[in-house]
Amino acid sequence: MAYGRPARPSFYSPTNRATGLNGSASGSIRTKVILLLVVTSMYTTFLYRSGGASSFFTTSRGSRANLLSIATWNIAAINNNPFEYWITYKENPAYEQLMVDIERFIEMDPSDDKNLKVDQVFTNDMMQALDKRLTKVGWASVQNYWDNDFSKRRIITEFLKDPLLGSKRLASMPDRITNTINLASGEQVFRPTVINMYEGDLGTLDKWWKEWEAFMFDKPLEIEGKSGKEKLIPYQMLQPISKAKYPDIEEQEEKDSLPLQTLCGAIFDAILVHMMNTVSKPNVWQPLKQTMVENLNKKKVPHTLEILEKQYMDSDIIALQEVSQSFIEQARRTVIGKRFHVLAPADLDSTRDQNSVVCLNKQTFPVGMMQEITPSVAAAFPQGVKVPVAPGDIFALETKHADGSSYIVASFHGDTNGLATKPVVEAILQAMKNNGMNDHKLIFGMDANTYEHATPGKQQDVLEFGESYVSLGLTSCWGDKPQPSNYTTYNARTFLQPQLNKACRQEEKREKGDVNPKDFILFKKNDFTVVETLKDNTGKKQYIEDMAFPTLNFPSDHGILSTTLEQKVAE
Repeated sequence: MAYGRPARPSFYSPTNRATGLNGSASGSIRTKVILLLVVTSMYTTFLYRSGGASSFFTTSRGSRANLLSIATWNIAAINNNPFEYWITYKENPAYEQLMVDIERFIEMDPSDDKNLKVDQVFTNDMMQALDKRLTKVGWASVQNYWDNDFSKRRIITEFLKDPLLGSKRLASMPDRITNTINLASGEQVFRPTVINMYEGDLGTLDKWWKEWEAFMFDKPLEIEGKSGKEKLIPYQMLQPISKAKYPDIEEQEEKDSLPLQTLCGAIFDAILVHMMNTVSKPNVWQPLKQTMVENLNKKKVPHTLEILEKQYMDSDIIALQEVSQSFIEQARRTVIGKRFHVLAPADLDSTRDQNSVVCLNKQTFPVGMMQEITPSVAAAFPQGVKVPVAPGDIFALETKHADGSSYIVASFHGDTNGLATKPVVEAILQAMKNNGMNDHKLIFGMDANTYEHATPGKQQDVLEFGESYVSLGLTSCWGDKPQPSNYTTYNARTFLQPQLNKACRQEEKREKGDVNPKDFILFKKNDFTVVETLKDNTGKKQYIEDMAFPTLNFPSDHGILSTTLEQKVAE
């Protein structure tokens, strides 16, 4: 792009010209250079602010034709419990205080007078109303379970922290099914509880019980069933708990599992409401929750799109993991869709709604996707070996660079323990061989779910993974030997979620949380060298070490990786 010729008097003077290159002429030349740089800077700033900077910088791409810019990000599925993970929320000290107070409440001494009996929280009147509801719909009465067991338990030590209750899934199963219900219309409804996006008033137990009872038993909800749309009341959505799958449950409990889990779910929610209103005040914790819901949940997709649009639009390739179908559709309608081919696997998982996606810069890869080779990757797994991958976890495609070179670009979300990562990398190389694509360049962005201190045989060690990809002729944005302490995640569960065995105290977030080097960009060692790799957990291309995330401004529990690769010149 030409800047236009500057006016002659500004940079050129016959007097200066006559003096030659010495003395004042030297100063004049320096002045000209400085003025030229200033004008260039001002013009670039103008282009940027007017929306034309992208085209300005794109025109210079020819001078960096041997460079490739890649980003990878597990944007993470939306979590409907805003309190589940510790977040960094320095703007409001009330958050930290609330979570510490909840921690202390749950960790109280068993003899503490706040460790009430269950019937002092979920009252006998509530129990009688619930039992009438249960028998009216044709289920067994749970009066005996109440009289002989649950009413006498202590709310913290003998209910919330009872490991057997957890292994029987009597409280967590109904929470999983009814916490957030997706309607056929695309909207969501929430059970009246602390640990979701419910917006009603939970300031007293009486207010909570009125709404909870009506939600569970009164209003039919239209949902997408296996055979199309159907209307079900939430209690009808509950599933029996099988002894074959959960062996700790007793035979009679298995027979009564539907009404029994309803009772346990009600007690669980009542305890949470009581706890919140004990350690805090409704006019403190409820507005705090709504602020978190707004930023962590409702604005998760807009925040994610905004970060990509502001910071990563100059990428040639963006690999994303755990992407919802809604996000894909929204991205295609934004400036991202104008700049990139936004591509997803054919077997898009709309149920689990966690998909791997590839975005190809339309200028760098004008043809977009030539063909998807994901099925070939799955077919390349060793026979008889079960690789823990789910639909949507792998997405691999063939494309062609504007310079005519052929590429395989892939995105992958590993299982929690990372045990699928090595087999998937091996399979994608095998698929390339099987399809006659060994000469193609490979770019592979992934959440590898590797660990600094892996449990042998149960988790994927990061150094072992490095040895594995090097043995296959690959390297990574972190080089041949990744640094185990080069973390890309830092998250820790709070005490305000159903799995208390996974909860971390405030001072243990770093020690017991998920702080690991999980994210990678792989490529063939003979094709590229790394120019630069950056991490980002702020949305500003900056990474703050020892900071738990997500935050109100950064919506994922994985950092973003961006790397610039330089193509090697064939000898």
